[in-house]
Amino acid sequence: MSLRGILRIVGGAVGFAAALYGFQKPWREYPAVEYNNFPLPADYNIPAEWVFARVMFPGGPLDGYYPRFQGDYRKGLSLWTQDYPRADRHLARAMRRLTRIDVRSVEQVVNLDDDDVFNWPWIYGVQVGEWGLTEKQGAKLREYLDRGGFFMADDVHGDDEWGEFDKRIHFAYPERTVVELPDDDPYFHVVFDIADRPQVPGEAHLSAGCKNCSRGGRGAHWRAVKDDKGRIAVAVSHNSDLGDAWEYADAPYYPEKESALAIRIAVNDVIYAMSH
Repeated sequence: MSLRGILRIVGGAVGFAAALYGFQKPWREYPAVEYNNFPLPADYNIPAEWVFARVMFPGGPLDGYYPRFQGDYRKGLSLWTQDYPRADRHLARAMRRLTRIDVRSVEQVVNLDDDDVFNWPWIYGVQVGEWGLTEKQGAKLREYLDRGGFFMADDVHGDDEWGEFDKRIHFAYPERTVVELPDDDPYFHVVFDIADRPQVPGEAHLSAGCKNCSRGGRGAHWRAVKDDKGRIAVAVSHNSDLGDAWEYADAPYYPEKESALAIRIAVNDVIYAMSH
């Protein structure tokens, strides 16, 4: 191939990448309920192939703690900022170490009220048993998932929280049921073979081993909503707090077994999302 042809191809690739990044909203950090001075990596502004995209949402009827912080949830200091940004950046570091994916060192906050969500192939929601996802946001989530997006739903504990999550995920998928994933599902084997999947407790619930223990909070469940082709579109960790396990992965007192499981689940989750 001639030098001119090579330059044309390289120029086209650079132009495509520039256009892709041009549609993405600029990075910004929001006020959070736990961290507001977490160290910012030096390479935070370097684009990458994969980004931890965290979904913002209003609090729901079970959000009994964070409403006292929040005015407009879109400005931070709200339920969706739980573990943020420490969990996000710890997982980004783990993804860099354990995969060959080009990973950005900082997270991206995504608002389902606009079209920015379509720029991110994988999104994450914390404490989605206490969320207040609206029907309009559910419709946007459905469009995102139908286009091939992937939603990792985490930190749902007990029967009441499960009911609230199940109700609102049906704003996106009214015709579908959430199913328990069998041991042989590819989700558990795409990178790591994960047969042993104990409950992953939140840091505040280590001594009890669970949250809402007496109200259905004991026992780990790994569930999903699948699309028409059998692809997992929504992966749900019920009675586990993977975000806390990423957040406290560097804390000596947090159990290594549960932290390692949470990271392996996330690696499988991301690779599945990017390959299915």
